Amino acid sequence: MPRKRAPEQVLHGLLRCAVREHAAAERRSRYVPILHVGTPGWPHEVFAIAADERTDHALRADVVAAMRLRASRRSPAGPEPLVWLTRGGGLEVQDLDLAWMAAAGQAYAEAGAPLCFVVVDRHGWHDPRTGEQRRWVRARPSP
Repeated sequence: MPRKRAPEQVLHGLLRCAVREHAAAERRSRYVPILHVGTPGWPHEVFAIAADERTDHALRADVVAAMRLRASRRSPAGPEPLVWLTRGGGLEVQDLDLAWMAAAGQAYAEAGAPLCFVVVDRHGWHDPRTGEQRRWVRARPSP
């Protein structure tokens, strides 16, 4: 009988999938940050963030809320859609991360939904709220 995976293991598996997808899709050294909402490994919502982005907090929260609603409709049954930001520059916390994390926090709070927000690069993920992170030299599929 297969062993049931704990919710944290399932979440970490999904986040590892987000890292693998990002590493496979983005080969350039410099690229536009992209906000993703949904389930890694499944079709999900994306929003490219321009380098000279001039949005305010309310507009960012509206963007996340709309993406969450669309992702909820197309996501497989299960957990609330995850929010992940893919960008270059390593996993150190940047202003961009904090701005979009605050917007996601507001959008999810207004919906009464739990938020999982992480920053993803080619080698790992980082949760700026808790400081938790995982890094791999080469992210291979989880068992």
